[in-house]
Amino acid sequence: MFALERVENFEQIVKKSRFRAIAAPVASEQAAKDFLASHSETGANHNCWAWRIGQSYRFSDDGEPSGTAGKPILQAIDGQSLDKVAVVVTRWFGGVLLGTGGLIRAYGGTAAACLRAASIIELIPTLDAEITVQFSDLALVKAKLAAFPSVRIVQETFVDSGAALVLTVPQASAADIAVILADATSGRVVLAPES
Repeated sequence: MFALERVENFEQIVKKSRFRAIAAPVASEQAAKDFLASHSETGANHNCWAWRIGQSYRFSDDGEPSGTAGKPILQAIDGQSLDKVAVVVTRWFGGVLLGTGGLIRAYGGTAAACLRAASIIELIPTLDAEITVQFSDLALVKAKLAAFPSVRIVQETFVDSGAALVLTVPQASAADIAVILADATSGRVVLAPES
């Protein structure tokens, strides 16, 4: 899965109607609603939209015939394997009726072109883990963790004998990281899922 790195815009004219798509990364349903509210044009004929966050999604035809706007926008999102994204496609009517197929192509095509132009990043599934490290091993453990660019130290708490670290670790490399830390410290550091 992929996510947008930043907000993207795209505009085109289809049979005298102006279509403008704005796509943005969103972290939650509320963020999607806020984005849609702030990017809908009150002077436009239609503000059709869709968003997806994990398994949750919503879409709206905003007065266009059912299934001709919101669903094609959602299909553009899904067609590019995007997650945590919201797209609003605004239409200013130009006087020419597009018909059902024309609306589907116009809304879906505008959204897809906007998303294709966007800068994307890969979403890497992660898990939270804890390790306890003695002071004598701390520099070595941090050096080993730094070799994995997608590992983040979220929290570091010092205790009498060393430090307790909370990490975000890519799920795909968690087992390898656990072995590397255990080998480097002769088994003194054990990577455990956060409780």
